Amino acid sequence: MLLSLVIPCYNEEESLPVFYREVTRVMRGMDCEYELLFVNDGSRDGTLAVLKELAERDGHVVYLSFSRNFGKEAAMYAGFCNARGDYAAVMDADLQDPPSLLPEMLAILQGGEYDSVATRRADRSGEPPVRSYFAKKFYRIINRISDADIVDGARDFRLMKREMVDVIVSMGENNRFSKGIFGWIGFQTYWMPYENVERVAGETKWNFWKLFHYAVDGIINFSQTPLCIASWFGIFMTCFAFLMMVFIVVRWLIFSDPVAGWTSTVCIIIFIGGIQLFCLGIMGQYIAKTYMEAKHRPHFIISETNGDGIKKVR
Repeated sequence: MLLSLVIPCYNEEESLPVFYREVTRVMRGMDCEYELLFVNDGSRDGTLAVLKELAERDGHVVYLSFSRNFGKEAAMYAGFCNARGDYAAVMDADLQDPPSLLPEMLAILQGGEYDSVATRRADRSGEPPVRSYFAKKFYRIINRISDADIVDGARDFRLMKREMVDVIVSMGENNRFSKGIFGWIGFQTYWMPYENVERVAGETKWNFWKLFHYAVDGIINFSQTPLCIASWFGIFMTCFAFLMMVFIVVRWLIFSDPVAGWTSTVCIIIFIGGIQLFCLGIMGQYIAKTYMEAKHRPHFIISETNGDGIKKVR
């Protein structure tokens, strides 16, 4: 039995040695063969040098180095495409995903009832209140308007059977939102709660606006509701404009009162124009993603690796 660990890395020079020591200690205590697939996502620090050093010392280490920064989603996909194990896990290199959970996760999968074991944070201690508030709202919204089953506090850290990994690899969409993909494909998932853990070193690469953009991508990738909202806005404003026109005509016939009010007219025009631009923006997001998918550009390009039979472009 072979267990593959996929570890996306972006500027993790400081945390990699600590992570490697901890994950190696845990894996040596487990009764299975393993491989550590480190995906260097175009890091600008010494991450690649550290990975090369680890690979020279340990035959379990395989590094995949991108030609540039393609993003965490591409890094995870590259790892899944090249994972050879009967089981595969994805986890961060900053130890916020504790390797100590892996033995319990593997035992649950070997029980045969579940196809994957996913982790979720039991609380949001240490997280800014504003970020925590919007994160909870995001999970509530996306579960209501899409088919993706995403638990509040869900992490990317999960262990999956080979069958589930193969299905994820077969979904070759360019605009990827892995949390949504994990939930959309189904399979029986066991959710394992754990206490929030701080980074072992370095700083997070995810600020509020990056997370907001990621959330918008997730909603657009897995729901057509924004398009429906734009359509209903159009219907509502059309009906509203018709009623106002009837009101103005009736008022003129009864009271012979010319309708004055330049300011109110301008406000209405601006209001309607704003709604039109808003709806066009929603449609533009979907069109842009369709345009990107139609190009069929590769998800990632691997410029350097120490592994054999690695898929360097996909």
